[in-house]
Amino acid sequence: MENKETSHHKMMIKDYKKRFYVALVFTIPILILSTTIQEWFNYDLVFYGKDYLLLGLATFIFFYGGWPFLKGLIKEIRNKSLGMMTLIAVAICVAYFYSAATVLGLEGNPFFWELATLIDIMLLGHWIEMRSILGASRALEELAELMPSTAHKIKDDNVIEVEIADLKKGDRVLVKPGEKIPSDGSILKGSSYIDESMITGESVPVERSEDDSVFGGSINGDGSLEIEVQSTGEDSYLSKVIELVKKAQASKSKTQRLADKAAFWLTIISLSVGTITLITWLLLSANVTFAIGRMATVMVITCPHALGLAIPLVVAVSTSISAKNGLLIRNRTSFENSRKVTTVIFDKTGTLTKGKFGVNKTTIFSEKYSEKEIFRYAGSLENQSEHPIARGIVEKTNELEIGLLEVSNFNAIKGKGVEGIIDGKEVKIASPNYLKQLGLKRPENIDKDPIDTIVFLIIENQLIASISLSDIIREESYGAIKELKKEGIKCIMLTGDNYSVAEKVAKELNLDDFYAEVLPDEKLEKIKELQEKGEFVAMTGDGINDAPALAQANVGIAIGSGTDIAAETADIILVESNPGDVSSLIKFGNKTYKKIVQNLIWATGYNVVAIPLAAGALYAFNIIISPAIGAILMSISTVIVAINAKLLKLK
Repeated sequence: MENKETSHHKMMIKDYKKRFYVALVFTIPILILSTTIQEWFNYDLVFYGKDYLLLGLATFIFFYGGWPFLKGLIKEIRNKSLGMMTLIAVAICVAYFYSAATVLGLEGNPFFWELATLIDIMLLGHWIEMRSILGASRALEELAELMPSTAHKIKDDNVIEVEIADLKKGDRVLVKPGEKIPSDGSILKGSSYIDESMITGESVPVERSEDDSVFGGSINGDGSLEIEVQSTGEDSYLSKVIELVKKAQASKSKTQRLADKAAFWLTIISLSVGTITLITWLLLSANVTFAIGRMATVMVITCPHALGLAIPLVVAVSTSISAKNGLLIRNRTSFENSRKVTTVIFDKTGTLTKGKFGVNKTTIFSEKYSEKEIFRYAGSLENQSEHPIARGIVEKTNELEIGLLEVSNFNAIKGKGVEGIIDGKEVKIASPNYLKQLGLKRPENIDKDPIDTIVFLIIENQLIASISLSDIIREESYGAIKELKKEGIKCIMLTGDNYSVAEKVAKELNLDDFYAEVLPDEKLEKIKELQEKGEFVAMTGDGINDAPALAQANVGIAIGSGTDIAAETADIILVESNPGDVSSLIKFGNKTYKKIVQNLIWATGYNVVAIPLAAGALYAFNIIISPAIGAILMSISTVIVAINAKLLKLK
């Protein structure tokens, strides 16, 4: 179910979109009929009642298209926090009421086309803004969806299906092969390989048997389990992770946007100068029409066309460019803040490594068999198994494009290996310990890497080959770490895997530091520790176990191959699962921020010259800006802002 925040965001996006398109349709005839536009394009379209038609069209746009801003004005006044909504509302009110007055008899030139285009651009800007701000609440919804909706409760030796909410501590539940475990608990009967990657970050399923603890939401392997419920509801581990995400998201910095600050001061300046202009000219005995014309020109020239586009347009351009280059931006503030990053924290499994077992070495002991023949036998046998090691061997077999052979009498020997008959020969894939039990001696020339898992191929009780597998480091990881360190950014790894695995990967990649065997809440605490030391932290991960850390980090970056929850919790998503994109992201974030600052400076800076001239400061020297010239200056400012945004590039 959608929460209220998500629904509210969707409603606002839909509302701005509808108002923009409707207002745009009504703007077209206003532009065609406006005297200024006719003069620019050298045509003349005059008929009886034209001004009243323009007033009618403008009235509709003012009340329909301008309603969100008029409502925002009331809200900002109530909250005593003047900002963008106040500035937009004041601008459209002055333009509308002054223009309406000129149609009804007051001398002067109406600002109908300026009013219509201002409302259109503001609606477009806010629509773009709302689309770029997605509620983080979806992350929490998807976390909750990890839990199954029902469970198989054992009662009086009968199995009945019950809702998860009905489970209580001490209940016994049956978990069938391939099902999600319904709650935290301990195993009473059975053993199985449990996929806990979404909870702990462990790269491969782990074997669990009687008296071992299991997490709700993890996935059972090929064995049936009877579990005693230990924690349910808010006390479950997954619920605690959800709460951590909530708190981390709620505690994120609420730094006021530059646009809001600029809008606040532009509002103060606009209102002050406009009022002072009106009063000054009235005191100087100017006629009322001239005084109102000066005030209206000030208000029009201060209309935030450019300011309204300054950020949304850069956001739209940068988002488009980023998407084409595999960077999906969800939180623009964090994206722009990526320029401040001093430390990047990487999850290991699925981020720096591929997150799956791969064959990295094969040692052949018999001259009768080639590498292809070895993998034809090994792949055929392991193709019958669901073990992660088996999948690694089968994948290697597929890479070598080897056809599989028929297997009979297949048998999986838990914790030892697999066996079967292929081409009339007895074939085994055995673990090192099982090798000893079979009375076969392990060759001395095999150097076991601490992160490797070694299995042996045995045909007709003869040792044929050893196959070494490991969670392979991504090729891109080497360049990513090197590039970040060149920029003076520290690189640290946090992982749920064991110490020896983490140490090996950290040394291989020349990381600054690493932390192993850490759970989600501990990852979050490590990030907090670094932040308390003054570090600006970016977290890169791919799993649900990374969700709290991604939310706590100043910039949360999800690797695209990871789970949906990681993507929903993160500020930025790397579609290509390339750690090298982290460096590109930080550099592009810096460029984007500079473009925003440049646009804000221009969008507000031109007013320093234009506003005094519009107010009539140089009237004694016969230098004055008419409303038409004011509109041109306003348009030029908007064009410059748009062009500057379009110059943004990602190398």
